[in-house]
Amino acid sequence: QLQASGGGLVQTGGSLRLSCAVSGLNLDYMAIGWFRQAPGKEREGVSYITSSGRKTVYADSVKGRFTISRDNADNMVYLQMNSLNSEDTAVYYCASDLDSDVEAGGLNSVLYDYWGQGTQVTVSS
Repeated sequence: QLQASGGGLVQTGGSLRLSCAVSGLNLDYMAIGWFRQAPGKEREGVSYITSSGRKTVYADSVKGRFTISRDNADNMVYLQMNSLNSEDTAVYYCASDLDSDVEAGGLNSVLYDYWGQGTQVTVSS
C-alpha cells in the first residue's frame, strides 16, 4: 500500500528526492511520515505531513534541509533532501496513519500502522 523509491548514492552536499506511492488508503484522512534506519541504529522519525498538507513536522536533525510535500490527487508524498551528509545514510521508509493518531504522537514509529518497503540512501564523502 505504500512504496518508497528514489534512493541512491549521492555525494556529501548533494540532493535526492524520495517518493512514496500510496494505494488502498484514503489520503483525505491519512498523515504520511518518513522514517529512516541506519545500520546498528534504531529507526528514527524524519518528518510527517498531515492529510491536508497544512502541517509538517521535522526532526531537528533535518530541519532546514529536508522538505516533505504531498499530492493527494496523485496519491504521492515526497521528501526533498538537500545538503546531504554521511549521517543521512540509512534505509528510508514511508508510513501512514490517521491524522489524529499522528498529530498526537508525532514521529513515534509505533503509532503508524501502514508501512512501505525501504529505499536505501547512501551519502559518500
